[in-house]
Amino acid sequence: MKQGQTLDVRPSPIAGMWYPGDESHLRAELAGCFGAYPQQDLAESDAEDDGLIALVVPHAGYIYSGTTAAAAFQALRGKSYQKVILVSPSHRAYAAPLITSGHDAYETPLGLVPVDHQSLNRLNTLLQEDNLSLKTVRFDQEHALEIELPFLQYTLKGDFQILPVMMLDQREKTARALARALFELIQSFDSSEKVLLLASTDLSHFHHQRVASELDGAFIKVLQSGDVSQLYRASDSGKTEACGLGPTATVLALSKMLGANKVNIMDYRDSSYASGDKSSVVGYVSAIIRREDYEHV
Repeated sequence: MKQGQTLDVRPSPIAGMWYPGDESHLRAELAGCFGAYPQQDLAESDAEDDGLIALVVPHAGYIYSGTTAAAAFQALRGKSYQKVILVSPSHRAYAAPLITSGHDAYETPLGLVPVDHQSLNRLNTLLQEDNLSLKTVRFDQEHALEIELPFLQYTLKGDFQILPVMMLDQREKTARALARALFELIQSFDSSEKVLLLASTDLSHFHHQRVASELDGAFIKVLQSGDVSQLYRASDSGKTEACGLGPTATVLALSKMLGANKVNIMDYRDSSYASGDKSSVVGYVSAIIRREDYEHV
């Protein structure tokens, strides 16, 4: 951005509804989400180099899925990343399979999160090799991406930029093409730039808890295997469902390209934990994806 230009900020359409709309209440809400996960007293070297590559986290209102999300986000405490690649579903239709933000930054009650448009432009060029492209939108209403930002602001040390990608087309071929393009993009980054991957997804929607438990259990089993094709087979056959199937598959495939070989499930629950209603629930899972050779005992 040139000196003197006004920063083009995307105002939050969900603050005050999906999560608290002012800083003090939001920090208190986040502290409550992390209450079950006390911060470990890790050495600085451990905090910075533990093989963590990606998170899979839910995107409901904090009262429903905040504790589940915190179970994975707690692994970021004390860490710094220069870039966060955040892949979410698109809950609204656009005339493009892949969407990104046209704004310079996202706004939350914790401050501004800048968008790395230089990297997004390179990603768009790489995607064209698979006849894909990123459509730029402004004033989008997508909650599944924004809901993760306060968690990142709360846990990460130092400044970071995000590369937001929202998937309308969640087919396997699109997820794999996006993973390949992102891998090439990451390879072009300076070696000093640390990159975090994040997939945003909820699981089954509006089934009785008994049914949801079976559907979500199948998803979790395949997620732990890291097998993208198996994840799609389970979904196509009706054995599981997830609104962020494409983002999860993209991050799984990309993590494997980056050397990941271990998926740890951090928490699973459904909306009845907050509402008490087991007749129609939404499922939530969080996971950490690592290189096992760095894993600490």
